Amino acid sequence: MENKSKKQSKNKAKKYESNDHIPNTTPLTQLKKRKVMVEQTPSQIANILWNAKELLRNDYRLSQYRHVILPFVVLKRLDAVIQTKHDVMLKESKILGKGKEELLQNRIKDLTDLDFYNISEYNLSKLVKDPDHIHKNLKEYMRGFSKNILDIFKRFDFQIYVDKLKEQGLLYQTVKYFESVPLDINSVDNIKMGTIYEMLIETSSEASNEEAGDHFTPREVIRLMVNLLFEGEKDILSMKKLIKRIYDPACGTGGMLSIAEEYIQKKYPNVTPEVFGQEINDMTYAISESDMMLKEIDHDVKFGNSLNQNDGFSDKKFDYILSNPPYGVDWKKYEGDIKKEADRGTKGRYHAGLPRTSDGSLLFIMHMISKMNDSATGSRIAVVFNGSPLFTGEAGNSKNENSIRKWIITNNWLEAIVALPRNLFFNTGIQTYIWIITNRKDPKRGTKVQLIDAESFSEKMKKKVGDKSNKITDTQIEEITKIYKSFEEGEYCKKFDNDDFGYFHVTIERPKKRRFQITPEGKDRLQQQKAFKCLHEVKSKKEVSQEEILEIVNSLPTKAYKNFDSFKKIVTESFEAKKLKPKPSHYTMITNSFSERDDTADPQKDKNGNLVPDSDLRDFENIPLKQDIDEYFEKEVKPYVPDAWINEDTRNNIGYDIPFTKHFYKYKPLPSLEKIDAEIKKLQKDIVTGLDKLMEDT
Repeated sequence: MENKSKKQSKNKAKKYESNDHIPNTTPLTQLKKRKVMVEQTPSQIANILWNAKELLRNDYRLSQYRHVILPFVVLKRLDAVIQTKHDVMLKESKILGKGKEELLQNRIKDLTDLDFYNISEYNLSKLVKDPDHIHKNLKEYMRGFSKNILDIFKRFDFQIYVDKLKEQGLLYQTVKYFESVPLDINSVDNIKMGTIYEMLIETSSEASNEEAGDHFTPREVIRLMVNLLFEGEKDILSMKKLIKRIYDPACGTGGMLSIAEEYIQKKYPNVTPEVFGQEINDMTYAISESDMMLKEIDHDVKFGNSLNQNDGFSDKKFDYILSNPPYGVDWKKYEGDIKKEADRGTKGRYHAGLPRTSDGSLLFIMHMISKMNDSATGSRIAVVFNGSPLFTGEAGNSKNENSIRKWIITNNWLEAIVALPRNLFFNTGIQTYIWIITNRKDPKRGTKVQLIDAESFSEKMKKKVGDKSNKITDTQIEEITKIYKSFEEGEYCKKFDNDDFGYFHVTIERPKKRRFQITPEGKDRLQQQKAFKCLHEVKSKKEVSQEEILEIVNSLPTKAYKNFDSFKKIVTESFEAKKLKPKPSHYTMITNSFSERDDTADPQKDKNGNLVPDSDLRDFENIPLKQDIDEYFEKEVKPYVPDAWINEDTRNNIGYDIPFTKHFYKYKPLPSLEKIDAEIKKLQKDIVTGLDKLMEDT
């Protein structure tokens, strides 16, 4: 089968690399009447471009189509835009000569208002006129682009796929197909082109949902985030001649940045938005960069990991920050950089604490908070998380997820959290939440945090894509935004003080009560203890041997003791009788081996007369900050365990959790026993009927 496939590919290569004729069965037949293209909607044009997949079918997997189609769309658009100004580019290149790329790019920018150029003699139209040399000439054409464009195609791995297309006999067909689609500025303006490319990004991400789900956020989720981010900003953004910086530290395909930029452009034309982002994945970086370039968005997207020492904007602050960082990202491989940054204290980004290495979600939020500006207008953040940042991490002195949450809430930065419907994303069906964080809360919100339960605000999709089976409609986006804006309690909205999420995490101790008795079972336990096994078999001058310990034990009476001091006394007397000097570890191994918990025994005390706590009975209580610890203890603990006490060292252990589900929980009564019984009988009847039918059929 494999040999047959290779033979077919060679035949196609021979047929299409050597002549200019493409069979009418290819998708090119859709493009014969170019006039129609001008009248096509962005959706129709996007469909025609994506339909190049018919050329790739069988030779490529569905998830690989985007690796060919997206860069060829970018190439076609660049080719179309450059053509009217190509002569100027060639002329300036000859004047300035080689080795002056930066000077040439600046010069061409002044003359053409374009941030890129191509100084090769080729274009797509010339390439398709010489099918016999399509591969060689295309490579020459690509070398003529400016460095910023070459970097995009490098991230796309474009040359690898060009070589692969040549081997499969598909290169000429592919170039011809895209050359035939009119994407010139007269047919498709920048706004329309941006919409087309955005549709292709979404389509390609849906086609490769497992691979691209980490980098692509459904557009309805972004629109909701953007609504929440800019809601209430009218007074600020209505000022004249403003420049506002928007940032995404894990920008993926750039959707959040481009939609936020588009929102400001439409609603506040007096504002000049500048967008900044960072992305660690080559493919999605290329998509993001090319998308913004085609939309002519003023942008600066860096390649690399924003969490470690490669922060591309270490010296910048931003007005609006939004992101959907990967859930549960493992940061162990760059743990050294993260800890080094944390060790910088308040000068670094991670001084509030470090989450577990298996989930770096809260690293992103600390990074974003570090980018908030301190101006009068401050900054606003919208970020999507899964449920773990709401409650993970133990309260206490250690700096972990809990201390990060505490830092955010006690600084009065947390404004709202919105619970989203499940199954919104391509690669996960879990519950997700939008956090809104700001360092300039609206005075009407004071020290309140708004929780919005929008889990039911969705509708089923006609066709499931990966894990995505639900979507939020435009009407539902407006409804959620209205609930957020009104800031009024209701079925879907609750308001809390910052301190409502805080609690004292106190340790409740109970005394150690044990009965001691020498038994055969106890002797077995003794000999299995690690401390016993480590004793010298042969007596040395400084060590007690295993044999001597066993002699001590065998000399003890077999009666039961319910008092620790009484049992320890007879053990001590036995050591003294044999003129041995026991260590504390010797007492411990003996008492642990021959004891059992007994509530009727006397509580054990230390040498200072204090009760010794039983670690096996130790418990913890989360007492709301607004309650008195002692009053809570007397009411909620003491009646059930009268001998318990509070570990005084834990009174100042304060934690913060956000039990979102608890606040919106709705009790659903269980069905009556009669109803359950009726359902069981019906199931039994159905099973019997099914078995009878099966026997009849056989």
